[in-house]
Amino acid sequence: MEYKITKINEQSEIKETAALWFSGKFGVPVEAYLESMDEDIENKNKIPKWYVVLNSIGEIIAGAGVIENDFHKRKDLRPNICAVYTEENYRKKGIMKKLLNFICNDIKALGEKEVYLLTDHTEFYEKCGFDYFTQVEEDGGTESRCYKRIL
Repeated sequence: MEYKITKINEQSEIKETAALWFSGKFGVPVEAYLESMDEDIENKNKIPKWYVVLNSIGEIIAGAGVIENDFHKRKDLRPNICAVYTEENYRKKGIMKKLLNFICNDIKALGEKEVYLLTDHTEFYEKCGFDYFTQVEEDGGTESRCYKRIL
């Protein structure tokens, strides 16, 4: 299977398509993604960062972002990988694991020492080099599992 990991800040012409795709997956307004992606494009050496995986015909099949805080109360646990999603028919093919490794290498190059991720999933992220770190309270009051990966 042929696919390409793409940084939004290196292929800005796809930001609208990417923002619509992420919005459709997570229900966050398109404008919020566009604002964050614009910040990525304008400041390539800072967070936020956005990534998509394109198949051989240019369709988005997976994606994720890196933001300072993924809507939780532990502002010291930063940066956070967010909006992790792979289209169902592309799952269990190693695509997201490769994307997460790519993201971690990219973030390390910015000088970050660690990255965090909130999720209800367990085994998958552990296979990708993340370790359970702690429970965190989300801005909405619910608790979520927080994973950490040393870069």
